[in-house]
Amino acid sequence: MDTLSYCLVITTAPDMGEADMLAEGLLNEGLAACVHLQDIRSRYIWEKKLCRNEETVLWIKTLEKHYETIEMFIQRHHPYELPEIIKIPITGGLSGYLQWIADTADGSGAPDQVFEPD
Repeated sequence: MDTLSYCLVITTAPDMGEADMLAEGLLNEGLAACVHLQDIRSRYIWEKKLCRNEETVLWIKTLEKHYETIEMFIQRHHPYELPEIIKIPITGGLSGYLQWIADTADGSGAPDQVFEPD
């Protein structure tokens, strides 16, 4: 029986450059197995104003035990005064994929190499 807990952490960044910095920092620290980056259009209320922004959302796949460290990492490196940081429990999934998350996000640090597709 799998006793590990998994979660998805969601945050946004003002652009792809900031998102890349956050994603690669989390991966290099061994805090996440995978971070998906997606450009989005955001609409929200901030300081009683309707805001319209282009942002990049980060979908961070990790272990529950890393959540607090990830939250602190995002707050320390994020340019927003109040960054979005949301944790969603992963309650199931393909067992091999979940095992890959566990093996990869074990906190062991930077990857051995960087793969750049042709």
